[in-house]
Amino acid sequence: MNIFERGLHSVDRAQQARRTPGFVVGVVKKFGDDRGGQLSALITYYAFAAVFPLLLLLTTGLGFVLHGNPGAQRAVLHSALADFPIIGNQLQDNVHSLQGTGAAVAIGTLGLLYGSLGMTQILQFAMAQVWNIPGTERPGFFDRIGRGLLMLLALGLGLALSTATAGLVGFLAHGALAWVGGLIGSVAVNIGLYLACFRILTPEEVTLRQLLPGCLIAGPFWTALQTFGGILVAHQLRHSTQVYGFFGTVLGLISWLYLAARITMYAAEVNVVRARRLWPRSLTQPPLTRADREVLDALVRQEERRPEQQVLISFKDQPEQAPAPSKSPQKGVEGHT
Repeated sequence: MNIFERGLHSVDRAQQARRTPGFVVGVVKKFGDDRGGQLSALITYYAFAAVFPLLLLLTTGLGFVLHGNPGAQRAVLHSALADFPIIGNQLQDNVHSLQGTGAAVAIGTLGLLYGSLGMTQILQFAMAQVWNIPGTERPGFFDRIGRGLLMLLALGLGLALSTATAGLVGFLAHGALAWVGGLIGSVAVNIGLYLACFRILTPEEVTLRQLLPGCLIAGPFWTALQTFGGILVAHQLRHSTQVYGFFGTVLGLISWLYLAARITMYAAEVNVVRARRLWPRSLTQPPLTRADREVLDALVRQEERRPEQQVLISFKDQPEQAPAPSKSPQKGVEGHT
C-alpha cells in the first residue's frame, strides 16, 4: 500500500467515524450512484425548452385573473420572475403575446401547456431514479400527466404567493430593510414551493417530514441563485458574448439552469440519504458498509420492469443466503444480500 492509498484509507476511516462528514459523503456518493450529473443535464435540456413557455403561461394566466388591475399585473412581472436571468426581461416584453381573442388565448395556452409538461415529466423521472422506485411501481402515463398538472398549479400558486409577499414587504418597509425582508420572504416561499413539488413528485410512502430537510437546503440556495444568478450570468456574458456572440447568452442561461437542476437533485438526495440512513459510505471498497449494500441493492431492484420478474442479489464478500422476493426499497424494507 503506497502513501496515497494509506492517506485515502485514513480519510475514509475518519469520515465514517463522524456523523456530518459521513452524511455529506453519503449524499455525494448517492448522487453519483444515481447518475445525478446526467439527470441534471437532462433536466437542464428540457427546462431550457420549457422554462420560458412555462413562465409565460403562468404570468399570462395571472394576468387574466388580475384583468382590470394594472398595478397587480405589473407586480407579477416585477416579482421573482424578474430575477430570472435573460428570461425575466423577455417575459416583461412578450407577456402581451397571448392577449387577444378567447380562441387565440386558448390555443396559445394549450401549446404552452404542452411544452411545459415536458419539464414536469423529466422531473418525475429524476425523482423516481433518486428514490430507486422499481419500474413496476412507477406511475402510468395518465397519472404522470395528472401530477404534471398539479405541479404547474403549485408553481402558479407559488408565483402568486411570491408576488403577494413582495408587495407586502414593499408596503411595510423601504430601502435596505425591504430588500432583506424580500429575501427572507422569498426563502420562505421557495421552501414551501419545493416542499409542494417534492410532495407531488415522490412516492406516497414518503412523508412530508422526510421531504423537509432537502427543501430547507434548496429554498435558500434557489433564492440566492435567483438573486445573484443574474449578476453571475451578466459577468459571464461580458466575456463570452465577445467570442460567441448571441450563443454566449444561450450558454449563460444553460449554465444557470444547470445550477438550478443540481440544487434540486442534491436536495432530493439529502432527503433519501436521511430517510434511509444511507451513511456512512466507504471511499475505499472493499469492504462495503451496510449503506453501500443497500444503495447497490436498490439500484438493481429499480430495474424491474414486469410483475413476473424477480431480481435476486448477493455479494461475494458475504456467505450466500436464501434469496428473498424482491421488494421495493422505498417502503422501508432493506434489500436482501
